[in-house]
Amino acid sequence: MDKESSEEQKNLSGQGEGAPGKGSGNTGKSKDNLDGQKDNSDNQKDNPDSQDDIPQATGILRWIEVMGNKLPHPFWLFVWICVLIIVVSGITSYFEVKAMDPGTGAIIEAQNLISGEGLRWFLQHLVTNFAHFAPLGMVLVMLMGVSIAERSGLLTIVMRNIAFATPRKLIFPMIFIIGACGNIGSDAGVVVVPPIAALIFMQLGYHPIAGLIAGYAGATAGFTANFLIAGTDVLLAGISTEITENMTPPMEVSATANWYFMIISTFMLGIGGALIVQRYTIPRCAGFSGMNKVAEIAEQKRDTTPEEKKGLRHAGISLLVFIAVVALLVVPANAPLRSEEGGIVPSPFLRGLVPILFLLFAIPGYFYGRAVGTVKNKDDILKHMEHGMRGLAGYIVLMLVVAQFINLFNWSNLDTILAINGAEFLQATGLTGPTLFVLFIILIAVLNIFLGSGSAKWAIFAPIFIPMLAQLGYSPSFVQLMYRVGDSITNCISPLYVYFPLLIGWIHQYDKRLKIGTIMSLLVPYAIILFVMWVILLFIWFYFNLPIGVGEYIYLD
Repeated sequence: MDKESSEEQKNLSGQGEGAPGKGSGNTGKSKDNLDGQKDNSDNQKDNPDSQDDIPQATGILRWIEVMGNKLPHPFWLFVWICVLIIVVSGITSYFEVKAMDPGTGAIIEAQNLISGEGLRWFLQHLVTNFAHFAPLGMVLVMLMGVSIAERSGLLTIVMRNIAFATPRKLIFPMIFIIGACGNIGSDAGVVVVPPIAALIFMQLGYHPIAGLIAGYAGATAGFTANFLIAGTDVLLAGISTEITENMTPPMEVSATANWYFMIISTFMLGIGGALIVQRYTIPRCAGFSGMNKVAEIAEQKRDTTPEEKKGLRHAGISLLVFIAVVALLVVPANAPLRSEEGGIVPSPFLRGLVPILFLLFAIPGYFYGRAVGTVKNKDDILKHMEHGMRGLAGYIVLMLVVAQFINLFNWSNLDTILAINGAEFLQATGLTGPTLFVLFIILIAVLNIFLGSGSAKWAIFAPIFIPMLAQLGYSPSFVQLMYRVGDSITNCISPLYVYFPLLIGWIHQYDKRLKIGTIMSLLVPYAIILFVMWVILLFIWFYFNLPIGVGEYIYLD
């Protein structure tokens, strides 16, 4: 393998040196198998576009893989989706398609993008749609911080020690639990957890792509689950309270309304995710390129050198000092990072979590690098951050058209009309009880593939379903709970999710042959199995009428 190829394999999503791998397995693979993997890798180098040696899915996953692989590059996929939105906006506007906002009673009409007004709006906002696209800035900032920790060698040594110190029965559930809890203040978990999971998998002798898939699935499908009260709890509870204040009698939905259920859901996601990754993801990744390199990493000596111990000491001290400073800015009653009312959820602390996490990675990474020699001067920090941006060129280009898609969909009002009509259809069925619950969750899950903003969807659904189910004796907190399940579970399989292109970029650092269909077939089992487990958990709560949050039950008093 030439030097350039080796460097490319060492690049983890443009973030640093994590070696890649080819497929699955464990450190106990026989030498013959490893030689076979190496020969396979050499064949791929001769023909990098060959699909012959990629392991294929079976059953319906094979159909998903085949159909998905026929799709064009995500850039052109989003271009065609934008064209479709423009055409549909013209048709729906011509036929005066409209819907009534259930919250305000306002009439929402489809706006025509094939018009002078639409053309002016598009030209005036194309640049700002891209420049102000929040996920783009968050990804860039987060990965610059992660790059410092990665390139200095800190992340590698920490992940190595974690991998060897943690029992394997616990390491996989922990990845999913950390992924779910990583979204306490923002989407930071989606950006940070997958590459770290890839490092852990490599240290264990598994393919890093399996780690990327597991970390991404945990952070997206488990987005709404958490051990702590997160920003999502506050945001959705605020919308619910607006609706319940107008009911008779008036009610309030607190941020802790779904807390108990979400704590247990976090454990459930850890168990279910670990089962899928062991039974499906790791074996499926066995034929992806570079597994021989993973075996080399797994066989490296595990003892920490004196220099590494010194670096870890320095990094640990700097981390403790940083945490202490942040605590002083958050914990005291009148601390500057608390809200004006003195609370933490929501607060400037949670809204500013991305720059705080940047420093959380960058500062220990710097001190570790100074101790072991990977950071010799301040300019090395810049080089590490620049290195982290190299692998994001494709992602940045793709975000240009993704940002247009989201804003076109929103400006045309097609997203709101689609959600309202879907809710009215479900209401018109007249179903009640568990059947209604499952259909409600499925409707939210399907719409979630196309409509990104969870709060925007809830603002549409809450005025319809909270009063409707209240008449049947169900509490607003329970309706909100069902919504949260549906709003999370299909995040991982939505090709329109704003972080899906980031996952594609990470995976292509290891095996450029993998197309959207193959990646989707790796993710679908998580969506299906975790959905089934979540519905079963919901039914257990329903039949035993367990408290779903602090002072909240499924039924109204």
